[in-house]
Amino acid sequence: MAAVTRLKLTGRSRALALLAVCAGVAASAQDAARVYPLTLTTGSRLVIEAKINGRPVSALLDSAAEATFLDRGFAHALGLKGGEAVAGQGSGQAAFETTLVSGVTLEAVGLSLTDQTVGVTDLGDVGRRLLGHPIDVILGREIFDAARLAIDIDGHSIAVVTRAHEPRGVRLELVTEHGIETVPASVAGSAPVRATFDLGNGSQVLISRALAERLKLLGAGNAVRTERGGGLGGETERQLLTLEYLELAGRRFTGIEAAVDPQPSASDLNVGVSVLRHFRITTDYAQHAVWLEPRD
Repeated sequence: MAAVTRLKLTGRSRALALLAVCAGVAASAQDAARVYPLTLTTGSRLVIEAKINGRPVSALLDSAAEATFLDRGFAHALGLKGGEAVAGQGSGQAAFETTLVSGVTLEAVGLSLTDQTVGVTDLGDVGRRLLGHPIDVILGREIFDAARLAIDIDGHSIAVVTRAHEPRGVRLELVTEHGIETVPASVAGSAPVRATFDLGNGSQVLISRALAERLKLLGAGNAVRTERGGGLGGETERQLLTLEYLELAGRRFTGIEAAVDPQPSASDLNVGVSVLRHFRITTDYAQHAVWLEPRD
């Protein structure tokens, strides 16, 4: 399965989502010293405990989602009504319908983010495909914008940390592309490119079709098979190939399997849990940086 990424809202809806993110930055850390559990599912998805308008819920964590999304049934149970109907674009093959609802409070990892705008949509299909069971919430980039976070995937922990000290590891600049954050990386034969920083991607590295074509990776027997993937927007089929190596934060990963992302808006690369689990991660979206410290 591919990542629950590229939850890009179009037109006015994207502007409203960005306003919600800005509101989240002003939220306070109520319990900044506490370390919270981070669950790594059998499908390599990351789940944390959260509250939506005070109701506890297990949420799928997605650093590359422009906004938080609630399942329609869960939103109805919370009494959320109305909102603006818009079209969104996920990592699936088609656009999806969602409704923007404002005035929502998101709580996670000791952060309380008030007056947020969230998307309400059908998460039934994506929950079944990615987790094997229904999911109520995809928790997007709001908490990443609100605080500096220390994330250890294989250590199963996430925490808000102080900005008083420089984090350990290699500092990488975050650059926003199409509403999501990217870091510098490279693959065999390429100059440095931008790679989506995607904790919602529990499957392979993604490589854009444009980059794969520039590097002449398609054809000539390099594509080994195809696989079904995709998040919101439905299932899609992707071609798989093997990268000789991928370099990120000074570390080289060899023989990396990558899925070709055909979307025109795709970043050159997308690195998710399969790669990022080898680092202790510190994120600071407000300061446009991420630090990656190799676990070994």
